[in-house]
Amino acid sequence: MAGARTRCGIAAVAAAAVLLAGCGDGTSGGGEGGSTGGRPAERADKPQLPQVIGDGSTAFTGVQPHQPKPARLQPGERPPQFVVFSWDGAGEDGKELFSHFREVGGEYGAHMTYFLSGVYLLPEDEALRYDPPGHRPGASDIGYLKDENIRATLDELRAAWLDGSEIGTHFNGHFCGPTGVESWSVEDWKSEIRQAKWFVRNWKTTTGWQDADPLPFDYERELAGGRTPCLEGRENLVEAARDMGFRYDSSGIGRQVWPAKDRGLWDLPLQLVPMPGRDFETLSMDYNFMVNQSGPGSGDPAMHPYWEQQMRDGLLQGFERAYRGNRAPMIIGNHFNGWNGGIYMRAVEDVIKTVCVQEEVRCVSFRQLVDWLDAQDPRVLRKLRTLGVGEQPRKGWGTFLASAPRAAGGDAADGSGGPGDS
Repeated sequence: MAGARTRCGIAAVAAAAVLLAGCGDGTSGGGEGGSTGGRPAERADKPQLPQVIGDGSTAFTGVQPHQPKPARLQPGERPPQFVVFSWDGAGEDGKELFSHFREVGGEYGAHMTYFLSGVYLLPEDEALRYDPPGHRPGASDIGYLKDENIRATLDELRAAWLDGSEIGTHFNGHFCGPTGVESWSVEDWKSEIRQAKWFVRNWKTTTGWQDADPLPFDYERELAGGRTPCLEGRENLVEAARDMGFRYDSSGIGRQVWPAKDRGLWDLPLQLVPMPGRDFETLSMDYNFMVNQSGPGSGDPAMHPYWEQQMRDGLLQGFERAYRGNRAPMIIGNHFNGWNGGIYMRAVEDVIKTVCVQEEVRCVSFRQLVDWLDAQDPRVLRKLRTLGVGEQPRKGWGTFLASAPRAAGGDAADGSGGPGDS
């Protein structure tokens, strides 16, 4: 039973999940501002001797290695092109896609964000420790992993963090629909977040693997944001996440424009990108391309090559629109899946190989992106938000960002004050 549920959990991430949405990092290129060549400077910090936390599941080893140092744009400087590749429900199953894309990221200078589902570190015979809001204890719409998959997932989480990538959260039981996360209160979400942290900070207690190495980070410090199941429940999640120290949320649906804050959190949504050959756009996520191609089930194998190219080209068209236009950060979401013969995994790998090596491009984690946003002059960010999708400054970047006008009411240190803030 556990094996079958594992395949559903990681590969399918609950087929009904993102109907709302289809309904639904060495870094590369550019100096600190992005207008010069070379990689951004990285902190030289090395992991320290572990300061073990709690039952030894996690340990503080110092500042995370391989982090670019954010710097403010200088007057007239063109912004870098940020691209964030993110993975919902990150876990390592028999397809070994977590390890594969971690290696791809290392080869092409891409830090990424891995949104871990907390129950992927909880053995099925310990399932009753999970008390999901509105559901019986132990319930989950994604599967609990086999022991060997939990061990493999822990290995990948350790390595990903040491590589410089981010471990975010996809929360736990992936409940969608009328009785799912959309119905949760602020307090329900706080409970879900506390439990997601607990599963990461106490896996030695639940597995009994006392001799295993700890994860090399304090999840209480490191957890900076997440993405909700099915992109549902965001309204109350943002309230809860703000109170619990999150810095961003990536559960929304948006356009390729510069982000703003929503109630204190950076709002970094999935974005509408071209659907080549069709007269509409779709969200920048593998599941949404699939739903628009074959529906949430298997499609005609004869169409797989076309669909793979369609997703690749759609993401690249979205990238080019930003790269040659307003330079808004591009957000791409994925699952470790084998849908339609694995075409979506091949498409996104091709996109990584194509964009992350280009001049002035930085393939970063969400945490690295918000570090950079927080370092900017709020007036510059407000001005960047006046650019529409794909819109270049009319007189060039040197003129457009030569100086930023001071807005009425003074500067907002958190970058608020633009469209979408509340």
